[in-house]
Amino acid sequence: QVQLVESGGGLVQAGGSLRLSCVASGRAFSNYAMGWFRQAPGKEREFVGTISRGGGSTFYADSVKGRFTISRDNAKNTVSLQMNSLKFEDTAVYYCAASSGLYSRRLHEYDYWGQGTQVTVSS
Repeated sequence: QVQLVESGGGLVQAGGSLRLSCVASGRAFSNYAMGWFRQAPGKEREFVGTISRGGGSTFYADSVKGRFTISRDNAKNTVSLQMNSLKFEDTAVYYCAASSGLYSRRLHEYDYWGQGTQVTVSS
């Protein structure tokens, strides 16, 4: 069983930056591929990015590619999402998720989810 806790959300001006963090419980963090998803009001949850178990591979949604960066520190059981050049349309609740399978853009591949952290970008 894995428990995930996100932090770092807040209010930021368009063009600014935020760094989100996710801390996982347990001793087997490196067994999981990790993903970030987001959900805006009235919309379904969508893929943001993912990182492989060892951190050697990443994949991003086209909407954030070149602006967002995922990293992980397996010794500290953490995964981060650095968000630069933020846009109003990035406003959403951001969720950290863990997968016991391969890293993936598909929501249903993830086994564990955090409670989310709100990111609001002003125009």
